[in-house]
Formats: sequence, structure tokens, C-alpha cells
Amino acid sequence: MRCFKNIAQLIRTKRMNHPKGYSQSELSHLLGYKNGQFISNVERALCNIPLKMLRKVSEVLDIAPEELKNSILRDQEETLNNYLYNLKPSKKEKEAAAAASTHTEVFSATGTDGI
Repeated sequence: MRCFKNIAQLIRTKRMNHPKGYSQSELSHLLGYKNGQFISNVERALCNIPLKMLRKVSEVLDIAPEELKNSILRDQEETLNNYLYNLKPSKKEKEAAAAASTHTEVFSATGTDGI
């Protein structure tokens, strides 16, 4: 139900169109992370940029602070609407939930069959 799609799109677009053409790994390292998984997660809208990193992201990717702020605020508004008005989960959220329940069932079954 949490929404990170606006910040995800902004970060991905700015990273890919940046004159230095940063890879996810390069950008993650510039932000102080050990591998590219962090930026990958952000760009897939699985998580948000920590508040303490916003200024650094703004500087590295040449994103105007207002543009970063507006993306985050749009995500927050959509998240609040999802919770307040019980909007249906997105297709991506449904697929993730289905995959998680399937994985749990398979795990449980293999854990109890003695193999």
C-alpha cells in the first residue's frame, strides 16, 4: 500500500540521463552504500531514499530540491489515500503477495515432509 513510484521514476530518469551515466552500483557507492542493490530497490519502487540522503542525492544527480520534494510528497499523498480510502492494491502488490504466499506454502510443505 506504500507508494514510491514517483521518487523511483525520478531517480531512475535522472540517473540514466545524467551526463556521467551512472550505473546503479556507481550511484550507490557515491551515496555511501556497498553495492547497487539500494538504488535497484529505489528504482523498482520497493523503498524510499532515507531523509538523511536527500541532499546528497540532489547534489549527485543534479536534481533540484523542489523536484525531489514534490516527488516524495506525491508518493506520500498516494500512500495516505491508499490507507484512508482502502484503494485496491496495485497489480505489482498483488503479484508480490501471491509470490510470498506461494513461497511460504512451498517452504512449509518441504519443512514438514521429512526430506
